[in-house]
Amino acid sequence: MDIVQLRYIKEWISQLPPGNITYKTIKGKKYPYYQWTEDGKQHGRRVKDDELAELTEKIEQRKTLEKKLKDSGATTDLLDEKFFFSSVKTDKELLDFVAPVKNLKKRICYKNLHEYIYGNSTDRVFILYGLRRTGKTTLIRQLIAEMSEEMLMQTVFMQINSSIDLAKLNIDLKQLSKMGYRYVFIDEVTLMNDFIDCAALFSDVYASSGMKIVLSGTDSLGFLFSEDNELYDRCFMTHTTFIPYAEFENVLGIKGIDEYIRYGGTMSLGGINYNQSGMTFATKESTAEYINSAIARNIQHSLKNYQNGEHFRNLIELYDANELTSAINRIVEDINHRFTIEVLTKDFVSSDLSLSAKNLLRDREQSNDVMYRVDKHEVTENLRKLLEIKNKSEQSVNITEAHKTEIKQYLDMLDLTVELETVSMTNLNKKEKRTAISQPGMRYAQAEALIKTLMRDDVFRMLSLTERNYVTERILSDVRGRMMEDIVLLETKMAKPNCEVFKVVFAKGEFDMVVFDPEKANCSIYEIKHSTKAVPEQYKHLADETKCEETEFRFGNITGKYVIYRGESHETNGIRYVNVEEYLRNLVN
Repeated sequence: MDIVQLRYIKEWISQLPPGNITYKTIKGKKYPYYQWTEDGKQHGRRVKDDELAELTEKIEQRKTLEKKLKDSGATTDLLDEKFFFSSVKTDKELLDFVAPVKNLKKRICYKNLHEYIYGNSTDRVFILYGLRRTGKTTLIRQLIAEMSEEMLMQTVFMQINSSIDLAKLNIDLKQLSKMGYRYVFIDEVTLMNDFIDCAALFSDVYASSGMKIVLSGTDSLGFLFSEDNELYDRCFMTHTTFIPYAEFENVLGIKGIDEYIRYGGTMSLGGINYNQSGMTFATKESTAEYINSAIARNIQHSLKNYQNGEHFRNLIELYDANELTSAINRIVEDINHRFTIEVLTKDFVSSDLSLSAKNLLRDREQSNDVMYRVDKHEVTENLRKLLEIKNKSEQSVNITEAHKTEIKQYLDMLDLTVELETVSMTNLNKKEKRTAISQPGMRYAQAEALIKTLMRDDVFRMLSLTERNYVTERILSDVRGRMMEDIVLLETKMAKPNCEVFKVVFAKGEFDMVVFDPEKANCSIYEIKHSTKAVPEQYKHLADETKCEETEFRFGNITGKYVIYRGESHETNGIRYVNVEEYLRNLVN
C-alpha cells in the first residue's frame, strides 16, 4: 500500500469506535458491555440490543485496519498529523514568506480578494486566475501580510506540485481543518491532473464547513472549465491577466506609454514599486518562452485534464503534432489583421515589414526606399525562423476553419485577445473586426525581432549608421503608433461596458475612435496619434463638417472632439488635446 492508502486507513480508524465489547453474566444471563479508554480514564456502558451488531462490526473493522497499518511498517512521521503531502507554510515560515511584499503597491483586484476573506460569504471558494507573472501569488502574500495575529494563527499557505493529486490534498485539508485552520490559500492547484473534474470538493466539503479557501494557479483555462462544471455557482472569480496602463504605472512605478508598449502585460518588470524579477518581454527568447509556457501549455494542460481529454475537439491534431505554439505565434505576429484562416495557413509574410516600407517611402521629411531595396525574401525567411513560425508546407496538420475557431475561443477565454470593431459609414451593414492582444509587450517583442533580421540583410548593412538608426526607429515608431491606437481602443472598451467603442471609416478618411452611448444617444470622436507635437493636420477629420454630420445622424450628438497624443493636454479650435497617459489613467479612476 502507498502512503495515501495508509493515511486513509489512519483517518478511517479515527472515525471508528475504540475499545472492545466484553460480556458480564448476571443471574445466569450474558450482557454485552462496551469498554474504552478516553483521556486516560476507563469508561464503560451496557450495549443495547439494537446496536450490538453494528457496534461489533465497527470494532472488528477497526482491529482489521489497525493490523493492516501495523503490518505495513509505515513510520510514525508519515502517519503523524503534522506530515503533509503539499508544501505547507504556517506561523513563522508564513510570516517570512509574506514579509518581502508587505510594502508593495497593490493591484485593483486586491479588493475582491480582501472582500472575500473578510466578508460573510459561505459555501463558496475564491478563484484567483490568470496567465503567469500577472501577480496572483503576490496578491495572496499581500493579503496575508496585513492579517491580524489572531487570523495568522488560523492561516495556511499551501503549494501544490505535479506529484500531488486531489486524494493527497484532501488528506492535508482534513488534517488542517482538525488543527483549526480557517483561512486556506492553495497555490498552483491546477497542477493536479484531477482538479478540473473534482473541484467541487473545495466548496461542498470545506467551504461549507466554514473554511475560506482561495485557489490560484497558472492554468487559468482550467479554472474556467471547473467553474463551468464542478464549481458552477459555488465560487467567486477574479482574473489577473489584463493589466491596464494605469495599473502598470501605479503598481510598477514606471511611467510612459512607450514603456507600457514595450513591456506591458505582466508584473515581472522590475520597478520602484514592485518586484525585481526579469523582464518577460525584453527579448524574443523570453517572449517565446512566455507564449509557450503561459499560453500554449496552459491550453494544452487544461484540455488534457478536462473530461479526460475529450474536449480537445479538433485541436488534438495540433497538440499531437506539437504545432499549437506555432499557431499562437502566428496570431501574435498578425495582431493588426483580422483573425482569419489565412492568418494560420498562408505562407508567412511580416505585416510590419510591408507597412513600414510604404511609410518610409512616403515620409515627407526624409523619404527612403531602402525597404524596397532589401532582399524581402531573405528578411522574411530570417524573421520566420526567428519567430519559429511554420509555413503551410512545413505543417503536418492541415489547419482548418475549425482549428482557427477553437484556438480563438480559448485565447478569448484567457482574456488574451479582444475584438476591436471598425464601422463603415458607406455600408453600415459591413462591420469588420480585428483582434488585439491584451499584453502589448508580447506584440512589441515580435517587432523587435524584425529589426534583428533586418540587420542581417546585405543592403541594409551597407547603409550608414545614421540611416540604419533612422530606418529602424521609424519602423518601431510605426509599430508603436498602431499599438497605441489599439491600447486606447481596448482600454476604453473595457472601461466603458455600457458604450460601443469602434473605429469609423468614411469614403475618404476615418475617426480613429468613436465612443457611442446608446442610452444617452450621444457620442465622442477621437484621433489617436503617437506624437508629442500638436499640428492642425491631426484633427482635420474631426473638423470636417460632413463627417461630423454623418456621425451625428447615426450616433447622436457629438459631445466632444479629441486628439489623444503624447504631448501636453490643451485645447485649440474646439479640439481637446489629451495626453495619452492622462487619458488612460482617468479610465480607471
